[in-house]
Amino acid sequence: MALSEPYLEDDIHPIDIVEHLAEHHEWDFDRIGDDQIAMAVEGQWRTYSVSLSWSGYDESLRLVCTFEMEPPDERLPELYALLNTLNDHCWAGAFTWWAEQKMMVYRYGLVLAGGQTASPEQVDTMISSAVMAAERFYPAIQLAVWGGKSPKDAMQVAIAEAYGRA
Repeated sequence: MALSEPYLEDDIHPIDIVEHLAEHHEWDFDRIGDDQIAMAVEGQWRTYSVSLSWSGYDESLRLVCTFEMEPPDERLPELYALLNTLNDHCWAGAFTWWAEQKMMVYRYGLVLAGGQTASPEQVDTMISSAVMAAERFYPAIQLAVWGGKSPKDAMQVAIAEAYGRA
């Protein structure tokens, strides 16, 4: 069954779609409100906190994928340099460091201006892409922050995106 089969009508709230996907993938989730949902998505390296919220004001579906970390203060310059480097490899979304919350964050916004609606496949791709980006760059972040590697050296372990099939 295609992900979009249950949604034959046009006016489906984006967070309802996310809730359906969370159930489909058997992710732990909490529907925080009508316009927000939080999930725990298991990756290879760790479990990521993924939240999506709908903003009717700017008609956008906002995704935030986070994981906790506490880098030593003396490694923050390397972390910031690494963020610049790895964001050059992210065409949809970007990483940032939220120092106050001690969280590494991947953010993405899907603009649905003019009354557009998101398809379940689009939302599923948003979530999958966020987790894949976190998984891809997690080892590089670890090496730069705790392994004493330069951002350039740490990026050597970033898993390359796969294209095609074997």
